[in-house]
Amino acid sequence: MEDDTIAQIKSVVDSLQSPISDLQILLSLLCRPLDYIGLLPPQCRRFNLEPLQGSRVLAIAKVFPLLQRVLIEQVLPTWSTVLANEGHLLLVDQYFCPDTFSFALSAAGDVVLCAYSTLLSSVITEESIRLLAKLSTQYPIDRLHTAAFAGNDLSARNSVRWDDCLKNVFAVPLKAANAVGTRDLPPELELATYFNGFSSGTERLISTLSRSPSQDRIMSVTQLLIKLVNVGVFPSSSFLPLSQPSFFRSTLVTIRTKFKQDNDHSYSKFWTNVLIDLPSTVAQQTIFASLCSSLARLPSNLSVTAQDRGIVVQESLLLRAMFGTLQPGSDVWNAVLGVVLSRDWKESHARIFVSWAAGAKTALQALLSRTLEMWCTPEHIKHSLLLRHRYVTSLLLLIVSYFPHQSEYVVSTALSPSFVTAVGQYISHLDQSIRRCGMLAAEVVATRAGKNLDFGDWDGDADGKPWARDLRALCSARDIDFDPCAVDELEAATEENTPTEEIITAGVLEDTKISALKLTKASVATGYDSDDSLTGYASPTSSRSASPTPSELDEIEKDPTLRVGVKKIPRPVYLAQLGEMVRNARVKPGEESLEADKIEMALNVAEELIRKKRDYGSELEENAANLVYGFTSLNDNFEIDGFENKRQRAINALVACCPRVSAGCIIEEFFSNQYSTEQRFVILNGLVLGARELASLPVHSANLQPLDNQRTAFPSKTLPPALHQKYLTVDGQANGTVQGLLEGVTRAAIDRGKEATADKVPEFVRERQLRIRKSPKVAEVSPAERRSRALLPGQISQPHRTAFIDVAAEYFIMPFINRFWAFLRTEQTREERTAHRDALYRYHGAGSGLVLNAVVLSQFMSSLALLVHAAQNAPQWLSIIAPGALELAVTLGTRPVSRAANDDTDSTGLTGEARGKEASVLTAALELSLIVLDGCFELDGGRSLGLEHTALLLGAGEWAGRIFELLEKGTLVEGGGGGHEVRLRRAAAGVLLKVDELTSKWRRSMVDVR
Repeated sequence: MEDDTIAQIKSVVDSLQSPISDLQILLSLLCRPLDYIGLLPPQCRRFNLEPLQGSRVLAIAKVFPLLQRVLIEQVLPTWSTVLANEGHLLLVDQYFCPDTFSFALSAAGDVVLCAYSTLLSSVITEESIRLLAKLSTQYPIDRLHTAAFAGNDLSARNSVRWDDCLKNVFAVPLKAANAVGTRDLPPELELATYFNGFSSGTERLISTLSRSPSQDRIMSVTQLLIKLVNVGVFPSSSFLPLSQPSFFRSTLVTIRTKFKQDNDHSYSKFWTNVLIDLPSTVAQQTIFASLCSSLARLPSNLSVTAQDRGIVVQESLLLRAMFGTLQPGSDVWNAVLGVVLSRDWKESHARIFVSWAAGAKTALQALLSRTLEMWCTPEHIKHSLLLRHRYVTSLLLLIVSYFPHQSEYVVSTALSPSFVTAVGQYISHLDQSIRRCGMLAAEVVATRAGKNLDFGDWDGDADGKPWARDLRALCSARDIDFDPCAVDELEAATEENTPTEEIITAGVLEDTKISALKLTKASVATGYDSDDSLTGYASPTSSRSASPTPSELDEIEKDPTLRVGVKKIPRPVYLAQLGEMVRNARVKPGEESLEADKIEMALNVAEELIRKKRDYGSELEENAANLVYGFTSLNDNFEIDGFENKRQRAINALVACCPRVSAGCIIEEFFSNQYSTEQRFVILNGLVLGARELASLPVHSANLQPLDNQRTAFPSKTLPPALHQKYLTVDGQANGTVQGLLEGVTRAAIDRGKEATADKVPEFVRERQLRIRKSPKVAEVSPAERRSRALLPGQISQPHRTAFIDVAAEYFIMPFINRFWAFLRTEQTREERTAHRDALYRYHGAGSGLVLNAVVLSQFMSSLALLVHAAQNAPQWLSIIAPGALELAVTLGTRPVSRAANDDTDSTGLTGEARGKEASVLTAALELSLIVLDGCFELDGGRSLGLEHTALLLGAGEWAGRIFELLEKGTLVEGGGGGHEVRLRRAAAGVLLKVDELTSKWRRSMVDVR
């Protein structure tokens, strides 16, 4: 009987393929197969004049694809307009997308499955796109799943149908977009809309299947999730455009609601089973990372309010409901651990992860072990950025805080050699904020282990100190101890104006409020209230005399009759006296206590006295060398207040007021081996800041600004000393001056390239001239006017001051460079003489505190770069300064300065010229090269450097290109991480662009000298 029915349907197909002359005939042909399977709309039954005869059982998958193909390829191109005008287009749509009255019928599902295959395998037309858009909204994926697994077919056949269904529905957006080309795509088929609706259907499917779970159903959902992962519906970013589909952005609200209503935990268990059965670890990590990115964000990552702690607990319960309890060694554990430790999350995520792991003690122990291993890794300490360091540190400390005090796991962590070594590496890090992470971890772990460790200096707002204080306060209480339902209760209590004392907990108090809370608790326990005892009481009079007031103590101290035997340090008035105070190595017996007072007096008056003597005779020139030796070798043995700042200001004044004598002395002292790294930094800062003062350039450091002329003038009508000092004092930063100045100079050099490029475009040049060109306001002064001005009363001729461009090459830059070459030759010769000895007895020129050490060497090149920049207008700049400085930068950036560095293995991955170089040295060398190249381009367009020093210019470009190429490949540089990574990449790119700019301008005139 079925064969006879199939024959009748084939005759209908043949009739549809033949020319049809009447609409009624077409409608009759269309109604017959639909009526046979029960999908004919009631309003169309009047057109079914010749119903099909036979059994109602029909294999739709065998017959309907042929009917659908004929309709889409032959009937609709001819009759679509007529059918739409007559209102009968719905009859054709029933062959592809049955209406809502037929939605629940099994035949409707079979027709839809066939429709997807037919529409996507045929040439996609406008009617095909319209039908696909209609299918995507009316028959979601959960309905298609029901159709694929309907009936009593074998599980293998159902799996095949499901695979075909997934392949078709995932191909719809791409094929539709390719078909429309530049035309508008229906909103239903746009990528974000389509897959967001698809995600909602997937969640409904999981909710439906969770009521009667089975292994086949779990496997079908697993296939679906794998497909969604492959098309990118699980992004790991929390900031997504609306054009990007996101599974959890569309479904997470619904998932949270159903978890709250999941009393029998069937919905949660089904989610867990599906995610556990994912065959790919990458898919598990992708879904987990996307879920973590979609979690609720706290107002502050380290907030300690009860509401925010309740949110953390809620989010951890969400992770536990979806992925289950963490079990070390399982596939989910490995996937989760890979996401938690390999990606850069915020501190709020670390709180959620730890709260989740706290549900199982073994998981918390295993997470502590893996996190400690990550935190102690040398590669992480050297190359990770600040955000990464803060996340891993907060994760480690939060885990430690969940263990009891003096727990064996915390004690073993504190005593582990890897942890102790890592703390030392953190403390030696160049980035102070990263250094704080290691110091904070050491203190918290030691405290939890019952030890006492305090580095101090945690007050203030610089170098990540506020973050450290917030994290320390967060670790004082556990998030998991708070009730997730407390969020609603806290909001309700806030609306009712509940007193704040009732909701304050010890975990959210500041250090200054903890003692007050303890006192409040004690008073409640004893039943005593201090407010009830405000009346005074009589106290017995004491037989002792009253203590002196501060004003009386000051008078007693100033009384000369009481200060017998105390020698007062006289204020120096000559520079020779100042020199004796700081250089007198012999102390008379019984006067050892006066040494600190002498040094303090010398520091207090040094800068003022030096600047006063600037224009008075030859006293400063005669004593400048002696003062340089005294102040550079001075140590803070007595912990004098403001010692470093006052010493630095004195050296700055010497360089600025007497450059011809002081510069040579201070350069010679820099290469002596008797000074520490701190003293060498003082020398370099003095050279740079003194040179910038001579060049009339800003210092950008309030503490190191030169004294005002009124301060250094001889006594006149001024404010009282106390008020005078008060208004002179300005807060600012005293450290990091050279690096701060250099960063501004290099940024300006890179930005000038943009302006140079804009000058090449005629439209931009004309527009800029129209906008900024102004009439000249400087007019020439006539000789008569000059003579009249010279005769004005009250005018005082100012003495000629030395400009930096007059002394830059002869006294600053070239002696600095030449002395370095001599020093380098001497150091390498000493290393060669001891090269035959054992490693323990070899001389190492780049040891700690020496000039060739990476820390000092990078500061040396940074200081030289600032000197070169300040001397840009010197007449010797193009011919002497620029080539010498560029040769030094290229040499130090490409050649080893020590035999020990040359013998070390290549741990950075760099080869050739950059092998074994520290990131700070490479950065400083590149920044020095960038300043030289930018200055040459500004002065003569790079002509002298490009034509007279062609090999040097090309070598610098080749070196910078090689460094930039390796950095782009992801090569890690020794000593990188923190801010060095960004500065190194920027400097290499800047040098590369400057060299290309110069060579492109003078390439035709260059002579190959190689």
